[in-house]
Amino acid sequence: MAAHRIRQRSTLAPIAAAVAACLLAAAPDAVLAGAQVEEQLAPSVVTVLSRAISDQPVPANYAAKPEVRAWLGEMSPRLAPRIADSRSREDFLATVDYEARRAGLDPQLVLAVIQHESAFRKYAISTAGARGYMQVMPFWTRLLRSPESDLFHLRVNLRFGCVILRHYLDLESGDVFRALGRYNGSLGQPEYPSAVMAAWNRNWVYAPPAAATKLGAAAAPTTAR
Repeated sequence: MAAHRIRQRSTLAPIAAAVAACLLAAAPDAVLAGAQVEEQLAPSVVTVLSRAISDQPVPANYAAKPEVRAWLGEMSPRLAPRIADSRSREDFLATVDYEARRAGLDPQLVLAVIQHESAFRKYAISTAGARGYMQVMPFWTRLLRSPESDLFHLRVNLRFGCVILRHYLDLESGDVFRALGRYNGSLGQPEYPSAVMAAWNRNWVYAPPAAATKLGAAAAPTTAR
């Protein structure tokens, strides 16, 4: 009888594994991100952040700017393994650059956050319910008086993510490490900030040409601890 049970288990194991693999493949994108913490914001802060997320599309000629073209030319090949279509990739990168600069952030930092948060998956959903490229928690749409906002929309997701990260960076007086901890809901724990900073240094370091620097390329934020 024992031998029969062992044979039965060995027969069923591959079937169970196959079923599990199929279920995993059919499930929506999910990531193991932390949870941004819902906080009570002063009315003045809500007003400022609400204005910051107001919809302003990327200008039609934005990607044609020399400093942006140089950045796209450098970053596009790095992103190609993750976003194969060149037009989609350029649109994505131009939006990242525009929204990061608009919020006063380094675009390379934003790319590192996206890499770690969602692996560049537009419809990623974390176990905590965070959504999209920058894994924005849905409560932010309510806090910032924009409940109709679609956090799976490229520009909306990046706008919210960059504005929120900028908010945390201001709270932490420019300390990127602590701001990243707040963004992930893990302030005081080194794992998430360290992983994002490692992704930034490993994959997204960029030194703009001298001409682009003169034209106002964004400087990297301080990483003071």
